[in-house]
Amino acid sequence: MIKNVVHITDIQYLRVYLPQYSLMHNIKTNFDKIFDICKHHLTEHCNDDDNFFIYRHKPKMSDLQIVALSITAESLGIDSENLLFSKLKKEYLFDFPNLVDRTNFNRRRKRMAYYISLISQSIADSIEPEKQTYIIDSLPLPICKNVRIYRNRICKENDQVKPSRTYHACHKTYYFGFKLQLIINQSGTPYFAALTTASMHDSQYLKCLDGIQLTDCELIADGGYLSKPLQLELFETYKIQMITPSRTNMKEINTEWTPKTRYQRKRIETLYAQLDDQMMIKRNYAKSLNGLLTRVCTKVSAAAVLQMINFENKKPLNNIKHALAA
Repeated sequence: MIKNVVHITDIQYLRVYLPQYSLMHNIKTNFDKIFDICKHHLTEHCNDDDNFFIYRHKPKMSDLQIVALSITAESLGIDSENLLFSKLKKEYLFDFPNLVDRTNFNRRRKRMAYYISLISQSIADSIEPEKQTYIIDSLPLPICKNVRIYRNRICKENDQVKPSRTYHACHKTYYFGFKLQLIINQSGTPYFAALTTASMHDSQYLKCLDGIQLTDCELIADGGYLSKPLQLELFETYKIQMITPSRTNMKEINTEWTPKTRYQRKRIETLYAQLDDQMMIKRNYAKSLNGLLTRVCTKVSAAAVLQMINFENKKPLNNIKHALAA
């Protein structure tokens, strides 16, 4: 017999844990769990039929079911609608008797991008209601390889927000696409997400914070958001105190940037790693800017929903990979 070989039949524990593994990745089981969370946090925006909009003919699947199914797929790592509907029709045909066709699903989900983003805000307020400290940072979102820039035709329908080529200092490389601007609370729960063109400087995004319900709080950021005029305007208008590190050539050193603040800011780096690894946020299948924004909002809200599941089960909040194993 050949040595140093282990056969599957010799690993006895697989027979014990395989049923739990299949339950953890069961779409119907997790859909019911996530649907209850979505309904709880969007109940004031829904009518009696669980719809956000008024329809002439009642749809087979409600708007809330569309949102919950979309977040469920992202939570399980299924970011392809083609794969999702293939699995639903082959393995869960009787669990989703009112399933709509894929085109209807995609069209309606794009209309509900705003309500999908509200889920993460509501969850962040539930986990941390004080609203005292938030963290902001940006993440590059490439939409194609550099060699295909001149052939790119997608995500260009909006004249104000178009994909562009820029240099990312952290990765030491050029990329073509957008930036994800993400705001989270101290616990690491996503609060607000937005897309900007890649060439836009991070500090310029501070001018767009007027549409976010942030007042009388601290906002921790890295050196990319350092702009004294914009920071002063934020404080005078919304009572938002920006805390950023000082540059080495600055005469005035920011004493509010402490080792504790630097440690708090690293929390958003961990969340970005989770979004990139588990939610595959940098993998793009969208062909329009609205479609890309909807996919990004769904992935961010999926991370918030998994954190809410851990919060309800009194588990470590940011272990989102183990959330559905409960």
